Amino acid sequence: MRAQDIETLVSVGRPALSSDGSFVVYATSRPDVAADRSVGQLWRVDLPDGSPRRITRGIADRSPRLSPDDATIAFLRADGRGRAQIFVAPAAGGEPVQVTDQPGGVTDLSWSPDGSRLAFTARMVEPGRYGTVEGRDAAAEPPRRITGIRWRANGHGYLDRPAHLFVVEAPAADAEPFYEPAPDLLTPEKQVVPSVPHQLTEGATSWSGVAWTADGRELLSVPDVIEDRTRDLRSRVVAVSVEGAGSREVLGTSANLSIDEVAVAPDGAIFLRGNYVGPSGVDFVAPGTALWLLEAAGPRALTDPETIDLGEVGSHLSFVGDDVLVQDRTRGRVRLLRVSRGREMREVIGGDLEVSGHAAVDGRVVASVALPTSFGELVLHEGGTTRTVTEHGRAAGERGIVVPEEREIAGRDGYPVHGWVAVPDGEGPFPVILQIHGGPYASYGVHLFDETQVLVDAGYAVVYSNPRGSAGYGRAHGRSIRQAMGTLDYFDVIDFFDGVVGSDPRLDAERVGIQGGSYGGYMTAWIIAHDHRFAGAIVERGFLDPVAFPGASDIGSFFGQEYVGTDPERIAAQSPMAVVDRVRTSTLVLHSELDHRCPLEQATRYYAALRHNGVDAEMLVFPGEDHELTRAGRPRHRVQRFEAVVDWWARHLPVA
Repeated sequence: MRAQDIETLVSVGRPALSSDGSFVVYATSRPDVAADRSVGQLWRVDLPDGSPRRITRGIADRSPRLSPDDATIAFLRADGRGRAQIFVAPAAGGEPVQVTDQPGGVTDLSWSPDGSRLAFTARMVEPGRYGTVEGRDAAAEPPRRITGIRWRANGHGYLDRPAHLFVVEAPAADAEPFYEPAPDLLTPEKQVVPSVPHQLTEGATSWSGVAWTADGRELLSVPDVIEDRTRDLRSRVVAVSVEGAGSREVLGTSANLSIDEVAVAPDGAIFLRGNYVGPSGVDFVAPGTALWLLEAAGPRALTDPETIDLGEVGSHLSFVGDDVLVQDRTRGRVRLLRVSRGREMREVIGGDLEVSGHAAVDGRVVASVALPTSFGELVLHEGGTTRTVTEHGRAAGERGIVVPEEREIAGRDGYPVHGWVAVPDGEGPFPVILQIHGGPYASYGVHLFDETQVLVDAGYAVVYSNPRGSAGYGRAHGRSIRQAMGTLDYFDVIDFFDGVVGSDPRLDAERVGIQGGSYGGYMTAWIIAHDHRFAGAIVERGFLDPVAFPGASDIGSFFGQEYVGTDPERIAAQSPMAVVDRVRTSTLVLHSELDHRCPLEQATRYYAALRHNGVDAEMLVFPGEDHELTRAGRPRHRVQRFEAVVDWWARHLPVA
């Protein structure tokens, strides 16, 4: 697989299954280099044996939601200014009808239980900003007054566009379109207008989630208030009346939970997906994300957060009967579990895959998954068997995919370290690149990974692992590096690398390089300050200077304090910037201009220190990109980044 082949990486979104299980609708998305953006449409599969067929022709259609009667699909599509709006279309396919025209774009949507209305969240834009005045660009806008401890977020920018709750009458997908009346008919008694959304919330508070109560009278949502003094990750759940009768608190902060999702079962029971953050309100390291049932006495955990990890990005809840389907991240896989209200649990879909979305009706379950040979497919589970019903990964497979080999070694203290090695075809010995993931509470998995495949295609063996601090091996594994970064995780990364390279004659231990992004950038910078064997290093979007993180990063108000502590000596003992003078390895520093997670200053200060110390170093800064460049950046920038990476290794670690 080469850089340009990212166009073959088709992801499959969360499926929407009809109420009788007879068909499923889902969205796909893929990078398009010529368009320099991600593109995608909606697809439909008639079950159990139908073939996928495309039912929309938009540029980037996503988030399909079926109406309760299965006749209509509501989904998000960008308008002419690139703002996501709600459209509806017949479920069988047809010309969509635009429902909203929100200046700040729609962020989430949901059908009412009776199918008559749509609830959604949309960002509210202050007049005079963000293109609301024709011809006025951002540089001409008035200054922003900041009074809270948060003011921007990665991938979003300034937090002066709160998301608010709305409801709108759902138009019939096959109704006559709205036409603007002629000027002579624009009298109050004759004017006909489309449905106007009704705004339910206002102010600076932003709202997340649109879950209807079973009676259709309220929306359950999570308000986010920007703090004045200290960060607090504890969430409230509020029920907002759709008829304008006010709101009521369903869950308060006394539960000490940070809520990721609220979902309502068909019988009206309220379920939560979230993690306990303790009395401090910021204990987020290796968050113990669990499934909770909200009862009169408070939330009751239905899964064990110490062993079951429901915190995977994109994880969500769906219902089958009285039970809940959840995604559990474990040992590089993401399996689908069925959980009862009595805490009984069984695996529904497992094996060498990563579930990213799901829906179920009776005994029929559909799920979007990633596989070792495909970035995204739809699978059907029925009668105890699971089969793939799409072939979106065929193009990627035709480019040549190497399936990595799984390994586990015992570290220096006997602790097991799990990971993989991907090796080009042939006997070798091949030069080896050590890859390190971000997070730290994240993980490498079994899905097709372009970062590895491009390097293998270029002639490199790639070794990567999930050291202590990673997700998917129990919460104790993830919390073991709290205020001790660069210790056990460092040992695990190096021990796994040495164990794999030393036991495989195809790998050349004398020709090695190292690279990583985010926390992986931190660990790369940490390792090259302590181990000088590597021919080169790539430090990407790194957490490099904990001292400069607060006040600069969007998570700086709590991340560093929880991971490296607050004591200056302990911070210095875990800081790559504090030991940058020990680095001798040629280093490429990669960073994005609009990265608010690990701000650009982290890279520039580190790069300047390397150059000041006489280290062979280069820096590549991508304009307009944020922390998600390698996953969601402009396709051309992603290709250019791959070209820069391969060029760096060709110069510093050439393939024989």
